[in-house]
Amino acid sequence: MWVTEADSPYPNIESWATEALLYAMNDEDTQVPLRVREAIPQIAAFVEALVERMRAGGRLIYVGSGTSGRLGVLDAAECPPTFGARPGQVIGVIAGGEAALKGPIEAAEDDEEAAVRDLARLSVGPTDAVFGISASGRTPYVLAAVRYARSQGALTGAFTANPDTPLAALVEYPIVVITGPEVLTGSTRLKAGTATKLVLNMISTAAFTRLGHVRGSRMIDLQLVNQKLWERAVRYLREATGLSSTEAESLLRETGSLRLALQRAAHNR
Repeated sequence: MWVTEADSPYPNIESWATEALLYAMNDEDTQVPLRVREAIPQIAAFVEALVERMRAGGRLIYVGSGTSGRLGVLDAAECPPTFGARPGQVIGVIAGGEAALKGPIEAAEDDEEAAVRDLARLSVGPTDAVFGISASGRTPYVLAAVRYARSQGALTGAFTANPDTPLAALVEYPIVVITGPEVLTGSTRLKAGTATKLVLNMISTAAFTRLGHVRGSRMIDLQLVNQKLWERAVRYLREATGLSSTEAESLLRETGSLRLALQRAAHNR
């Protein structure tokens, strides 16, 4: 039996008081970062290989089903506003398509032909990196997608929460985080889902940091699309250059970009 399908260590939770149930969940959750920490060498190896592809113009393509797919789409969607990622530089592909973001399309995870079609539609090639996400490590959609990606010369990595899985054996850079049985038996949206989110955060943040989108812990390519981000950019610019608020705002309006404003200010010194 797969670890993610093992019986919960907490029987009869339907009879527990609410606080007791929540404490049990929290106790389990505290172990997740420690398990992710054990996989950091694996995560780092994938990031190093990914950065090489992205420097050559390649893309990061997450592929998953259900919760795993939604987390991949979420991380991909956050890369443009956070790092100024170009359109299509990070893509989330989910079994069942857009409809699966709003509701369950459970049969989609078994559709291997759809996985091949979805990646073929993206013209996956040798400069790309395809990262499969499957807590079980045996989702047919994800396996088929990764297998196709390898046939096209793409770099492949994957996340799984079980040891010795078909998915881990298939990719060049497996990331295995053993989070153990869930409080709700088999509900991998819990600890395994939390581990997935942590790993994807690390992959995208580390990759874009290595690609030069971060300076001194600051996001220099953030998009100035709302008041909060505008104020953040003004603050960053003031801290980095010593400009007044008025000067910083004027320079940001002229350049439309924190990166360009920093370059202009450095040139004018």
